Amino acid sequence: MYILSSIQMAKADKATIEISGITSTELMEHAATKCFHWLHTRLQGQKVKIHVFCGIGNNGGDGLVIARHLHQHGYNVNCYVVNFSEKRTEEFLVNYNRLKEIGEWPTVINNENDFPDVAFEDIVIDAIFGNGLTREPEGFTKKLIEYINNTKVFTLAIDFPSGLYSNSSVTDKNAVLKAGHTLTFQTPKLAFLLPENKDFINTWEVIDIGLDADFIEGLKPQNNYITKNEILPMYKPRNKWSHKGTYGHSLIIGGSFGKIGAVTLASKAALKIGSGLVSAYVPKCGYNIIQISVPEAMVEVDNDAALEYYNFKTKATVIGIGPGMGTVEKTALGFELFIKENKLPLVIDADAINLLSQNKLLLKYLPKNTVLTPHPKELERLVGTWKNDFEKLEKITKLSQDYNLIIVLKGTHTVVVNGTSKYFNSTGNPALATAGSGDVLTGIITGLIAQGYKPVNAAIFGVYLHGKTADIAIQNTAHETFTASTILDYLPKAILDLFEEEVENPEE
Repeated sequence: MYILSSIQMAKADKATIEISGITSTELMEHAATKCFHWLHTRLQGQKVKIHVFCGIGNNGGDGLVIARHLHQHGYNVNCYVVNFSEKRTEEFLVNYNRLKEIGEWPTVINNENDFPDVAFEDIVIDAIFGNGLTREPEGFTKKLIEYINNTKVFTLAIDFPSGLYSNSSVTDKNAVLKAGHTLTFQTPKLAFLLPENKDFINTWEVIDIGLDADFIEGLKPQNNYITKNEILPMYKPRNKWSHKGTYGHSLIIGGSFGKIGAVTLASKAALKIGSGLVSAYVPKCGYNIIQISVPEAMVEVDNDAALEYYNFKTKATVIGIGPGMGTVEKTALGFELFIKENKLPLVIDADAINLLSQNKLLLKYLPKNTVLTPHPKELERLVGTWKNDFEKLEKITKLSQDYNLIIVLKGTHTVVVNGTSKYFNSTGNPALATAGSGDVLTGIITGLIAQGYKPVNAAIFGVYLHGKTADIAIQNTAHETFTASTILDYLPKAILDLFEEEVENPEE
C-alpha cells in the first residue's frame, strides 16, 4: 500500500476529479459520507452527544458533511466552525449552506469565550485542519485544541489530527490534537508511522475514497506500507522435486562467553523459516550449547571465549553475523579481516553493527545489498544523532544509497530502507520488546536469503512475519510472557495466515 504525501494526495484528488468527471464537492461528499457510515455502523443511533469542530477549509467541509448526515439520522450533534480566517474554500461554503438548509446552523467560534462544554462521555469529531497544514495553530485555535485534549474525551480525527504536519516535525506539541482514532483518506500517512508522533496518533485506519489507482501508481511513491496484500506475492512455494540443497545454506556467526543464546536463537530461526542447511560458527564455549539446543544445525568453532579467526570451512549461501558476538579487540580485528575478504551475501546485526560503527571504513567492503538490522541506538552509532524522525529517515536513506545497503530499522513500525524506497511494516506489538527478538529476526532474514529471496524482499517479508507472530500469539498470551522463543513457536501460523481470507467490517 502506498503512502502519499500531502502534495501527492492533492494531485490524486485533482486527477480523480478530472478522470471521473465529477466535481470536488462530489468527491468530498463521497469521502465524508464514508466516514459517517463508519461512525454510524458503530454507534447504531446511540444518544451520545457528538461535537463536530470544523475548520474553514476542505477538512472543515468534510466535517460539515458528516455533521449533516449525523443530524439527518437523528444523532445529538452540535457543529462548530472554528473561525480562524476570513478565507473559505468553495467546498466548505457549499456544505455550510447545505447544513443550514436542513435547519442545522453551526455555531461560529471566534474566541475562547465561544468554546462549548465538552464532557468526558461525549464524542469529538476533529475536522479543523487536514494534512496540508504547513504552520502551527495559534491564538484561540491552539487554545481550542488544548481544551479538547484536556477533556480526555474520545476524539475521532478526519483524515489527519489537527495541528500535525504531514511531511515535517511538529514544532509545538501543545498545538496538536491527540486523536483517539483517525480515519484517513485513501492511503496511510508517513506522520502516523513515526515515533515522535506517538502522542497524537493512537489508532488509525484507511478509508478508501476511490482515488484513481492508475494515477497513484504513476506517481511512483517511494514510501510504502506493507500489509498481507504486498507480502503474499513475495512468497515462494516449494517445488515437490526439491531437496535440502535447493533451499540454501545459512551460516550464523556470533556468540561469546555468556552470550551463546543469541546465536542459538538466530540459528533456530534460520532453520524454522526454511533454510535447507544451517551452520553456526561460535567460540568453543558455545559448541555443546548449540549442538544440544539446535540438533539440526552443524557447528564450527573459533577460539575459546570469543571469536578471533573467522576461519570457518562451511560453504554457505549467506552469512548472518553479529548476535552475541561482543566487541573485544581480537574479535574486532578478526571481523575487519573477514569483512575485507568476504564475498557472500551478509545480514549484519548487533555487535557486528557496533564494530562497523567503530571502523566505518569497512562499510565500503560490504557486498551490494548487504542487510543491516540496527535498533535506533545502533543506528545512531553509525550515522550520528538526528533532530527528528524525518532527519533520521534522511540519514538512513543516505547510508543506504552511499553503500548500496538495505537498512532494517527496528521499531514499532520497522522500516526497511532500500535506496530512496522505504517500506513500513504493519505487524507487531509490544510483545516483541523482549531479549533475543532481534536475533530471531536476523535468523529469519538470513534463512530467507538462503532460499533465494532477494535481500530486500527477505528483509520486508522477514519483518512482516516476525511481527505477525506476536499479533497471533497475543490472542492467547500476555505481552509480558512473550519471549523470543515464542516467535519461533508462532512462525508457522504467521506463514499460514498469509493464505487466510481477511474479514472486513462493513462500512454501511
